[in-house]
Amino acid sequence: MKKLKTWYWVVTIIFALMMLMDGFGGVTQQQAGKEVLKHLGYPMYLLIIVGIAKLLGALTILQQKFTAIKEWAFAGFAINFIGAFASRAFVGDGVALLIPPLVALVIMFIPYVLWKRMQENVKNS
Repeated sequence: MKKLKTWYWVVTIIFALMMLMDGFGGVTQQQAGKEVLKHLGYPMYLLIIVGIAKLLGALTILQQKFTAIKEWAFAGFAINFIGAFASRAFVGDGVALLIPPLVALVIMFIPYVLWKRMQENVKNS
Protein backbone atom coordinates (compact mmCIF):
# COMPACT_ATOMS: atom_id res chain seq x y z
CA MET A 1 0.00 0.00 0.00
CA LYS A 2 2.84 2.41 0.83
CA LYS A 3 4.46 1.90 -2.58
CA LEU A 4 1.11 2.44 -4.32
CA LYS A 5 0.49 5.61 -2.33
CA THR A 6 3.96 6.94 -3.14
CA TRP A 7 3.53 6.31 -6.87
CA TYR A 8 0.06 7.83 -6.75
CA TRP A 9 1.35 11.06 -5.23
CA VAL A 10 4.36 11.28 -7.55
CA VAL A 11 2.33 10.93 -10.76
CA THR A 12 -0.57 13.02 -9.43
CA ILE A 13 1.70 15.91 -8.52
CA ILE A 14 3.48 15.74 -11.88
CA PHE A 15 0.15 15.69 -13.75
CA ALA A 16 -1.27 18.49 -11.59
CA LEU A 17 1.82 20.62 -12.25
CA MET A 18 1.42 20.04 -15.99
CA MET A 19 -2.20 21.19 -15.80
CA LEU A 20 -1.34 24.15 -13.56
CA MET A 21 1.25 25.34 -16.07
CA ASP A 22 -1.12 24.84 -18.99
CA GLY A 23 -3.96 26.51 -17.12
CA PHE A 24 -1.76 29.47 -16.20
CA GLY A 25 -0.77 29.78 -19.86
CA GLY A 26 -4.44 29.91 -20.80
CA VAL A 27 -5.42 32.46 -18.17
CA THR A 28 -2.50 34.71 -19.13
CA GLN A 29 -3.33 34.20 -22.82
CA GLN A 30 0.09 33.12 -24.00
CA GLN A 31 0.76 33.58 -27.70
CA ALA A 32 1.11 29.85 -28.41
CA GLY A 33 -2.36 29.20 -27.03
CA LYS A 34 -3.84 32.05 -29.06
CA GLU A 35 -2.29 30.68 -32.23
CA VAL A 36 -3.72 27.21 -31.60
CA LEU A 37 -7.22 28.57 -30.91
CA LYS A 38 -7.08 30.70 -34.05
CA HIS A 39 -5.91 27.69 -36.08
CA LEU A 40 -8.75 25.56 -34.68
CA GLY A 41 -11.33 28.30 -35.22
CA TYR A 42 -12.28 28.82 -31.57
CA PRO A 43 -12.95 32.19 -29.90
CA MET A 44 -10.10 33.62 -27.83
CA TYR A 45 -12.15 33.79 -24.62
CA LEU A 46 -12.19 29.98 -24.59
CA LEU A 47 -8.51 30.12 -23.64
CA ILE A 48 -9.38 31.79 -20.33
CA ILE A 49 -12.34 29.49 -19.61
CA VAL A 50 -10.34 26.32 -20.23
CA GLY A 51 -7.36 27.78 -18.37
CA ILE A 52 -9.45 28.44 -15.27
CA ALA A 53 -10.99 24.96 -15.52
CA LYS A 54 -7.52 23.40 -15.69
CA LEU A 55 -6.31 25.38 -12.68
CA LEU A 56 -9.34 24.34 -10.64
CA GLY A 57 -9.09 20.75 -11.87
CA ALA A 58 -5.42 20.53 -10.95
CA LEU A 59 -6.13 21.77 -7.43
CA THR A 60 -9.09 19.41 -7.16
CA ILE A 61 -7.15 16.26 -8.00
CA LEU A 62 -4.65 17.11 -5.26
CA GLN A 63 -7.30 17.12 -2.52
CA GLN A 64 -8.60 13.96 -0.85
CA LYS A 65 -11.83 15.04 0.83
CA PHE A 66 -14.33 15.57 -1.99
CA THR A 67 -14.13 12.43 -4.13
CA ALA A 68 -17.10 13.22 -6.38
CA ILE A 69 -15.57 16.55 -7.40
CA LYS A 70 -12.25 14.77 -7.95
CA GLU A 71 -14.02 12.35 -10.33
CA TRP A 72 -15.47 15.33 -12.19
CA ALA A 73 -12.03 16.90 -12.50
CA PHE A 74 -10.60 13.75 -14.06
CA ALA A 75 -13.64 13.55 -16.36
CA GLY A 76 -13.12 17.18 -17.35
CA PHE A 77 -9.50 16.56 -18.21
CA ALA A 78 -10.49 13.50 -20.27
CA ILE A 79 -13.11 15.52 -22.16
CA ASN A 80 -10.55 18.28 -22.73
CA PHE A 81 -7.96 15.89 -24.19
CA ILE A 82 -10.49 14.03 -26.34
CA GLY A 83 -11.83 17.38 -27.54
CA ALA A 84 -8.32 18.56 -28.37
CA PHE A 85 -7.72 15.39 -30.38
CA ALA A 86 -11.04 15.75 -32.22
CA SER A 87 -10.47 19.45 -32.92
CA ARG A 88 -7.06 18.73 -34.39
CA ALA A 89 -8.49 15.89 -36.48
CA PHE A 90 -11.39 18.00 -37.78
CA VAL A 91 -9.10 20.75 -39.07
CA GLY A 92 -6.91 18.18 -40.80
CA ASP A 93 -3.81 18.40 -38.64
CA GLY A 94 -1.19 15.70 -39.14
CA VAL A 95 -0.43 12.77 -36.88
CA ALA A 96 2.33 14.69 -35.07
CA LEU A 97 -0.32 17.11 -33.74
CA LEU A 98 -2.91 14.39 -33.06
CA ILE A 99 -0.66 12.36 -30.76
CA PRO A 100 -0.02 14.85 -27.89
CA PRO A 101 -3.64 15.00 -26.64
CA LEU A 102 -3.78 11.20 -26.65
CA VAL A 103 -0.50 11.01 -24.73
CA ALA A 104 -1.89 13.50 -22.21
CA LEU A 105 -5.01 11.33 -21.87
CA VAL A 106 -2.91 8.25 -21.14
CA ILE A 107 -0.79 10.20 -18.64
CA MET A 108 -3.99 11.41 -16.93
CA PHE A 109 -5.26 7.86 -16.53
CA ILE A 110 -2.18 6.82 -14.51
CA PRO A 111 -3.02 8.89 -11.39
CA TYR A 112 -6.71 8.11 -11.87
CA VAL A 113 -6.16 4.34 -11.90
CA LEU A 114 -3.76 4.51 -8.95
CA TRP A 115 -6.29 6.59 -7.01
CA LYS A 116 -9.00 4.01 -7.70
CA ARG A 117 -6.68 1.20 -6.55
CA MET A 118 -5.96 3.08 -3.35
CA GLN A 119 -9.69 3.49 -2.74
CA GLU A 120 -10.21 -0.25 -3.25
CA ASN A 121 -7.40 -1.07 -0.83
CA VAL A 122 -8.97 1.18 1.81
CA LYS A 123 -12.38 -0.48 1.30
CA ASN A 124 -10.88 -3.97 1.59
CA SER A 125 -8.85 -3.14 4.71
